[in-house]
Amino acid sequence: MKIDESMKLDSQLCFPLYAASRKIVSLYTPVLKPLGITYTQYIMFLVLWEKDGITVGELCRRLMLDTGTVTPMLKNTEKQGFIKRERSKEDERVVVISLTDEGRALYKKAKTIPSKVGSCIRLEKDEAIELYRILYKLLGE
Repeated sequence: MKIDESMKLDSQLCFPLYAASRKIVSLYTPVLKPLGITYTQYIMFLVLWEKDGITVGELCRRLMLDTGTVTPMLKNTEKQGFIKRERSKEDERVVVISLTDEGRALYKKAKTIPSKVGSCIRLEKDEAIELYRILYKLLGE
C-alpha cells in the first residue's frame, strides 16, 4: 500500500514525544520503587512539598491531569499514610490535600532522585534547558 509521507510513523512529532516520555518514566521507576510510590505520586509530591495544603483542583491544574486520574491516586496515597484529604471549612465542595508527617519525611528520602535520574539522561545542560523551553511552549505555558 502506498501511503502519504505524513502518515509514516517517522513523520509524527507525537511518536518521539510519547516514546521519550515512556523512557523517562521508566528511568524513575527503579528509583521510586524503594519509596513505594509511582511516578504520578512523585510529581504530586513535588507539588505538595513546594506548597502543602492545596486543593484537588489546584493539584490537577499543576499536574495537567483531570480529577478522574488524580482522585484514585490520592485515595491510594492517603491509604499509604502520606497525605490527608479534608473538606474545606469555607466550601464543603472543595477538598484540601495536606502532607502527613510521613509525607514530609519522604522528602528527605526523595531528594537524590533528580540527580540519580538526571545522570541517566544524555543531554548537555543547554540542550536540557532548550528542550524544557520547547516542551512548555508546546504545552502553551
